[in-house]
Amino acid sequence: MQLSDSSSRILAGLLEARTGQQLTMSRRWRIETALSSLLRERGIATLDELITILVMGKEPSLSQQVVEALLNNETYFFRDRGPFDVLQRHALPELAKRRESSKRLRIWSAGCSTGQEVYSLAMLFAEAPEQWRGWTIDILGTDVSNSCVDRARSGVFSQFEIQRGLGINQMIKWFEEVADGWRAVEPLRKPVRFQVHNILEPAPHPGDFDVVLCRNVLLYLSPEKKALAFERIAGAMAGDGWLMLGAGETVIGNTNKLGADSNVRGLYRLTGDGSGVEKRTGSDRRASAGA
Repeated sequence: MQLSDSSSRILAGLLEARTGQQLTMSRRWRIETALSSLLRERGIATLDELITILVMGKEPSLSQQVVEALLNNETYFFRDRGPFDVLQRHALPELAKRRESSKRLRIWSAGCSTGQEVYSLAMLFAEAPEQWRGWTIDILGTDVSNSCVDRARSGVFSQFEIQRGLGINQMIKWFEEVADGWRAVEPLRKPVRFQVHNILEPAPHPGDFDVVLCRNVLLYLSPEKKALAFERIAGAMAGDGWLMLGAGETVIGNTNKLGADSNVRGLYRLTGDGSGVEKRTGSDRRASAGA
């Protein structure tokens, strides 16, 4: 299948309009591969024929299918294990001390794809039951893709997916074999929830997240969209909360509201610059709310 320049620009414009993500020239090689199965499913012969249907606007659902096919949904359990070690060894123990009075943590995984990151986080808590006994743990996973969120909610993963990042003991302990794969057991599903959300939109309710993970999401945004995304994230964080980005992402040059934590490499904190107000800490907020 050959893709004309005009068709390529139309697809790139559709993706950016719906998600904010840019389909740069270096990523356009993916288009044919990403859309090939959709073309077969819909009986469409060529990409240019697909573009014609999209431009005519007679099949809105097709537009959404195209957008979801173009998204990069690469993920796996405990992806790049280092960040989870940082959370387990530094951030979570510190938060356990700070939130001792409320015994409540809120974590937001933005751009969670099919949910492996969220269930990986749930495993960190499930594997330390004594430490977190009596706590309310709320782990929210969001993604712009409807199909990814539906899959994440199901908690079911294929044999290939379940083996990516998990040892055999973790697989057997935290997942049960079902007809169409492996399903997360109740202790993993209980603290998690999922919803469709675009990182450029106002942050999901209730906000004041103690930890926000937004890994490998901002890579595909323009500088202006990155600045807006950081604005949304900063507004959603507890005053003493943390942000974790992907290895190739940084706040430098994109926002003055977040800066690197000098004590914990790989985590970012609110700086207070540019906000005009002093945010309360999570413990202050929860005390006043009676949480």
